[in-house]
Amino acid sequence: MPTDDEDARERFEALFTDHYPELIRFAGRRVGRDSAADIVAGTFLIAWRRFAEMPADHARAWLYATARHVIANELRSRNRRERLSARLETTEAGWAEDASGPVGEQLRVQRVLAGLSAMDQEVLRLSEWEDLDVAEMAIVLGCTRTAAKVRLHRARRRFAARLLAAEQPVPNQRVTPPVVTRSRSQA
Repeated sequence: MPTDDEDARERFEALFTDHYPELIRFAGRRVGRDSAADIVAGTFLIAWRRFAEMPADHARAWLYATARHVIANELRSRNRRERLSARLETTEAGWAEDASGPVGEQLRVQRVLAGLSAMDQEVLRLSEWEDLDVAEMAIVLGCTRTAAKVRLHRARRRFAARLLAAEQPVPNQRVTPPVVTRSRSQA
């Protein structure tokens, strides 16, 4: 008969096997492939330490929420390092964008997505890239299902409007000088 420790280890190993690949993709899209493994390792370390607190029926969403917090910590650390580098003036002059990377439509979508608020970006990524349903998104975002559904609807609407605006060519507009009128006291 397995002990509680053996049972917990087996459940954790199953959780790891089931969700590791999708968490790697989730983290990779946010912090890059180089840091994704560290993010997921940190996520599963927290999951192991807090395994008894993890809701069994929403383990996937709990892992995404935890990964999201680990990613936020990583991004804050990166920002601190970047500010320090800028202060010390040790950063390179600039990076040339690789022309062989994503082009056309992907770049346009990325530009439009980057123009949205951080919350809109996160809601759209959770829905479209991570394929989380509204209930799972609510757990990850720490809000109600209704709030998650409303956030998703509004984010999609804003994204669609900006994407449509990005497609429209800017018409040539003539700038007409303002009409200057004299008041009676100047006449």
